[in-house]
Amino acid sequence: MNRPLDLGTPERFRRARQLDVLIPTRNRPAELAVTLSGLAAQEGVPEFGVVVSDQSDGEPAYAHPAAATMVRALRHRGHPVLLTRRLPRRGLAEHRAYLLDQSTARYVLCLDDDVWLEPGSLARLVTAIRELGCGFVGNAVHGLSYADDIRPETHVHYEEWHGRPVPERVRPGTPEWDRATIHPAANLLHVTEKLRLPAGAWRAYKVSWIGGCVLYDRAKLVDSGGFEFWRQLPERHQGEDVAAQLTVLARYGGAGVLPSGAYHLESPTTVTEREVEAWEVVLS
Repeated sequence: MNRPLDLGTPERFRRARQLDVLIPTRNRPAELAVTLSGLAAQEGVPEFGVVVSDQSDGEPAYAHPAAATMVRALRHRGHPVLLTRRLPRRGLAEHRAYLLDQSTARYVLCLDDDVWLEPGSLARLVTAIRELGCGFVGNAVHGLSYADDIRPETHVHYEEWHGRPVPERVRPGTPEWDRATIHPAANLLHVTEKLRLPAGAWRAYKVSWIGGCVLYDRAKLVDSGGFEFWRQLPERHQGEDVAAQLTVLARYGGAGVLPSGAYHLESPTTVTEREVEAWEVVLS
């Protein structure tokens, strides 16, 4: 039997660290356990912290024995973990704003609860944001069930940054907006395979937005407004990550990082009521 799980406290968790990982979750104990297992296997980024905020309808996902074991494994490896509940639900953007408030780290990784990171991914992202000096970098998630579904028409939207990313004003209806078509399915995986990068090499490329795994310079995210636009939104919305990234792009620039070590678990979504696109409200 699992013994009671120490949830941690905000006071103990908030420390000057290089990186915190912020994970919102709801009704996904199995997926959360896989996501945490990927973090527990990361190396090269010592003492990063993890915040899990749960909005499940019943018992919190982190109470499941598999997820609880991964929490303990992270702590055993020197990574502080804060487990919280954020109820009642006020929408995705409010949940992300709450998570951001729990951290004082230099960088924050917004990681969805259905993404597995292969070893080395976290260190590569931190290296990239340090060298590029932009507002965010990210790993678009691969859907491996699409590994044999090659879509060459999407590959034309891959364009590398040469030098540091510069601020960009990306809007719907522009060629820059179409960059997002490279991210669904396994498109980015196919682009990566064609590049044949040597071991340890990575590339930064131009994006409109990235879903699932985005590392922000926390100060630049906060300076761009963070997720405080949640106050303008009804509870039933989506696209809060797009809205935040568009504002950061406009001030500080951003980039995708290839190869991506992020893999989507392809579980059914728990966000079934999507009446409003957050980015449409924010842009208007």
